[in-house]
Amino acid sequence: MSKQNQLVRLALCDEHIRMGAKMVDFSGFYMPLHYQKGIIYEHQAVRQNVGVFDVSHMGEFEVTGENALSWVSYMTTNNAETLHVNQVQYSAMCYQDGGFVDDLLVYRLEDRVMLVVNASNTKKDFLWLKHHLPKSGVELKDVSSSITLLAIQGPKSKELVQKLTPINVEEIGYYWCKPAEICGVKGIISRTGYTGELGYELYIPVEQSIHVWNELWKIGKAFDLEPVGLGARDSLRLEMKFALYGHEIDAEHNPIEANLGWIVKMDKTNFIGKDAILKAKLELPKRYNVPFVMKDKAIPRQGMKVVNSSNTEIGIVTSGMWSPSLDKGIGTAYVRNGEHTVDHQIFIQIRDKAQPATIVEPPFYRK
Repeated sequence: MSKQNQLVRLALCDEHIRMGAKMVDFSGFYMPLHYQKGIIYEHQAVRQNVGVFDVSHMGEFEVTGENALSWVSYMTTNNAETLHVNQVQYSAMCYQDGGFVDDLLVYRLEDRVMLVVNASNTKKDFLWLKHHLPKSGVELKDVSSSITLLAIQGPKSKELVQKLTPINVEEIGYYWCKPAEICGVKGIISRTGYTGELGYELYIPVEQSIHVWNELWKIGKAFDLEPVGLGARDSLRLEMKFALYGHEIDAEHNPIEANLGWIVKMDKTNFIGKDAILKAKLELPKRYNVPFVMKDKAIPRQGMKVVNSSNTEIGIVTSGMWSPSLDKGIGTAYVRNGEHTVDHQIFIQIRDKAQPATIVEPPFYRK
């Protein structure tokens, strides 16, 4: 059996192939990297107009029971118990030593809590949560395979999504959601996304995927809708300095050094990793994840060394690329404490040359 045949083919896989997508292995899923017009075109389509991403590889878990919300709050760093019904929260799960299990979204729905996790971590995350289930009061279910998730992002996204549903999309605030009919199918619309643009994510039953996809394209023609793959998803998120598991965050780093302390609520009674994260906060980390911009026409990449003016190694690049919006090389890196401040000059070791870069305030891209 070929490797391609071993990959998970999601409900819309054949639709992407018909549209000319370059398909790749992404965390065991057969996914579109880009379509015929290319990554830069797709990137600019989202910044200037509207694009749709199939992100159905993401994992979804449902948590129910009388203690569902309090248990989710114990398992995550943010405070899920402050959520109102239909509110969404960015959070993380951490190990006892403070390292990331994963970052995730927490949805408080009317009758359940939904957790949305990274595709590469779905199995690991589910086992981690299952291992910490109490004997009663909480039930956990992996519903990933029953959901198709479409992200519609860009300045025209609100107008387009409004054509798909009878509810008033204007009433959905940032990081809120609403149960809704989407092209006649019951689902959820949330005002979330990974691009920094106005955008919405549509959760629909997997068996209705083709129907909704076809209706979306009929309506989307009037808005110049473009399909967008994983390549532009990564460039769009990096321009906003949004963290990605396996790059800015992983089991070796905690939220304080990742500059994600804002999703850690120390005033909660308890959560897994609290003591270690509090210690990191009080003692100050040896390194911080920071954004930088290249001075010259150079492209940084993950794994490249960061050095200072004395050519001493002070860190490592976690993400890097040529920014389509800024027309510059940009990246993120873990840099040692004391040389991580804004406007500080660092150097990225690209091949045999130390290329100058400057640490900047996030995000890279501002309208």
